[in-house]
Amino acid sequence: MTAVPACRFCGAPLTRTFVDLGKTPLANSYVTAEDVAAGRDKSYPLHARVCDSCLLVQVDEVVPAEDIFSDYAYFSSYSPGWIEHAKRYAEAMIARFGLGPQSLVVEVASNDGYLLRHFVERGIPVLGVEPAANVAEVARAAGVPTEVVFFHRDSGRDLAARGFKADLMAANNVFAHVPDIKGFAAGFAEVLKPEGVVTFEFPHLLNLIEQVQFDTIYHEHYSYLSLVVVERVLGSVGLRVFDVEELPTHGGSLRVFACHAGAGRAQEAGVAHVRAREAAAGLDRPEGYDGFAPKVAAVKAGFLAYLREAKAAGKRIAAYGAAAKGNTFLNYCGVTADDILMVADRSPAKQGRLLPGSHIPIVSPEALIAAAPDEVVILPWNLAAEIAGSLAPLKARGCRFRVAVPVLREV
Repeated sequence: MTAVPACRFCGAPLTRTFVDLGKTPLANSYVTAEDVAAGRDKSYPLHARVCDSCLLVQVDEVVPAEDIFSDYAYFSSYSPGWIEHAKRYAEAMIARFGLGPQSLVVEVASNDGYLLRHFVERGIPVLGVEPAANVAEVARAAGVPTEVVFFHRDSGRDLAARGFKADLMAANNVFAHVPDIKGFAAGFAEVLKPEGVVTFEFPHLLNLIEQVQFDTIYHEHYSYLSLVVVERVLGSVGLRVFDVEELPTHGGSLRVFACHAGAGRAQEAGVAHVRAREAAAGLDRPEGYDGFAPKVAAVKAGFLAYLREAKAAGKRIAAYGAAAKGNTFLNYCGVTADDILMVADRSPAKQGRLLPGSHIPIVSPEALIAAAPDEVVILPWNLAAEIAGSLAPLKARGCRFRVAVPVLREV
C-alpha cells in the first residue's frame, strides 16, 4: 500500500488530487541521442495534490532540487519580452522606493543577470543569488556579482552575517521551485533590512485553473501558488504582504510586495482585491480545487485529434519554443518526433539536442524557416504574439501558427 504523502508546508496528509499527469521526464533536461541510447532520459510521476489543511497545491517530491537546478538550460536573456519586463520592474522599484547608490538590491534565482543589470546601469549595488553555476558565470561576465548557492534560511543568515542586508529583494518565478517553501521564505526575513521590501512574482494559481494551464505543472515547480497560501507562508516567518499587483506575464501572475511584520508600510488596495477574487473562485476552501482534471483531459483529446487530422491531410507540423511547459504538454499528450518534425528555439544551449521524452529535435529559428512547415504549434503560449511576429517569412508562405492551451486556436 502506497503511503500518503505529507504537505511540504504544514505536514498534513495529502489525500486530494488536483491532477495526475502520469510519468514525464524533467521538463528542462534536454537530452542527446547518446542519452536516449544509454537510457538516461528518465521519467518520474507528476502528480499534483491539494492540501485540505493549508490549501497549498504541490507535486510529489520525487526529484531532488540539486538534480534539476545545479546545471540549468534556461537563460532569461533569450526572451526580449522578459528583458523588457525586467527593465520596467527596475525603473518602477527605483522610483517607488527611492533606491540609489546607498542601497542594495538582492535577487534570488538571478539567472544570467537579466534583471540586476538594469540596477547596475543606474549605479545601484546588487547581488545575485543563483544555484546554477553555469548560469551564474554568464551573469558575472555581464558585471553582476553572483553567489552560487541554494537560497534558504541558513544561506540567508550567512549573507546577512557577511554584511549583505537588502533594501529590495526580488524573487521572480522561483517561489514555486523550492521543496522547503517555509525555509526558503525564512531566508528573506534574514537578509531584508527592517524597512526593506521583497517582491515575489509567480504564476497565479487562479489563472492556471481558469485557463487550464496544466502545462505549467512540472517537477521543478514544487508548488502552485495563490495569495491565500503565500500570505500564510510568509506570515509563518514574520513577513507581511502589503501590496499585490496582477501582471500579464506567464499567463497571468501576481507580484506580491512584503515586508517585516513590524515595518511601517500600510496595506494597499490590491491585497483585498485579489483576496476577494480568490474567495469568489473557491480557492479559500478545498472543494474549490475539484473538477480540474477533466478539463485537462479534454485539452489532450482536442490536440491529438488535430494531429491526426493534420497527418491525414499530409500536413507537416513543427513547433516553436523548447520550453518546459511545452515538454509537460507534449509528454502528457504522448506526442513524439513522428508527430512533430522539429521544435525551434533561440537558445544555442538547447539547439542540437532533443526534447526530453518526446525526442523531437531542437533547431534554430532559421532552420525552422528553411524547413517551411505547413503549421507551427507555439508551445510557450504566453509568448505567442512575440514568436509569431518573429516568423514573418513563414507566414508569408502561408504557414499557420497555433497554440493548444486552453483550447486549440490559430494565432
